[in-house]
Amino acid sequence: MSHHPSASRRGPFRPGDRVQLTDPKGRKYTISLTRDGHFQSTRGSFRHAELIGAEEGTVLQTEDGRRFLALRPLVSDYVLSMPRGATVVYPKDAAQIVHVADVHPGARVFEAGLGSGALALSLLAAIGPEGRLVSCERRPEFAEIAQGNVRSWFAGADLPWTVEVGEASDVLAAMREGELDRVVLDMLAPWELIGVSAHALRPGGVVLAYVATTTQMSRFVEGLRESEAYTEPEASETLVRTWHLEGLAVRPDHRMVAHTGFLVVSRRLAPDSRPLRPVRRPARQAYSEPPAWAEDLAERGISERKLRKVRRDVAHRADVEETGESAAGRHGRLVRERIDEELRERRQARRTAHGPGGPDGPPGGVG
Repeated sequence: MSHHPSASRRGPFRPGDRVQLTDPKGRKYTISLTRDGHFQSTRGSFRHAELIGAEEGTVLQTEDGRRFLALRPLVSDYVLSMPRGATVVYPKDAAQIVHVADVHPGARVFEAGLGSGALALSLLAAIGPEGRLVSCERRPEFAEIAQGNVRSWFAGADLPWTVEVGEASDVLAAMREGELDRVVLDMLAPWELIGVSAHALRPGGVVLAYVATTTQMSRFVEGLRESEAYTEPEASETLVRTWHLEGLAVRPDHRMVAHTGFLVVSRRLAPDSRPLRPVRRPARQAYSEPPAWAEDLAERGISERKLRKVRRDVAHRADVEETGESAAGRHGRLVRERIDEELRERRQARRTAHGPGGPDGPPGGVG
């Protein structure tokens, strides 16, 4: 990384900086500072210029007496506030993934399912400039949004990161045998990549799947066992509960971030070895009949209109960070041109599919 991103997170606030505002009731607002910007809410308003040049940690008081604490957001704040096309990996799970999979400086990591880029942020921070991350995403729109989110967080640094748009199985199969240290699978059907992951992982390398349901978890685990290429898998979930702290009134909060996903982790065996079989006796009903796996897995949908809005938001944020002005810039123009071209191609495809009369039939209502 030729430019270290931490340099942009130190010193007084500058135009283009992200700032997280917190009001006395704990409500948070994330803004990007511009020279001509103006923050307005029901809790108070002020011009961005009042924060530009101020030190981080400033408590700003508005003309009507409202107060806001201004800080640069932490990565956990950023992940939960950044524009997203796909559901993000929560910070509590990203932290566990990095730790459980032992994603270390210099590691060679493959990520299937880039989503909105939340997990890639943590993986890139963990591997450092000497590592390498290859992220694969099937949908080009999601890849575009994720790249914008990641590069915004790292403030234009040269990242050891490659994004592939397409099928993860093809990308893994094209790698050299034993090329990777870690494989992280954040996808609907991670069991489909068990074989190609074994090809790309070095002996002792880690494969980790992040799944949402017990059915997905069970199917992945049984697939690992059947392959006989991995150690006995382990599974876990992470629950985070905050506490209310006020004098002697110390108690758990009534709300918590409970289940978001399961982590299943295993390690690649040497090619000439077979896994150790557990000596414990399985539960009586565990294998009484073949598992009835659900085959109707489907990605959570997102409307094309919302996806276009998220793409424009990411581009506008890049313009603000580059120029410090709120006016549209080159990133916004490029994305608008790309979206317009995609819409033209889609309309042309529909006309071609339905003939000269369009989807409603030939002119004049015939047919």
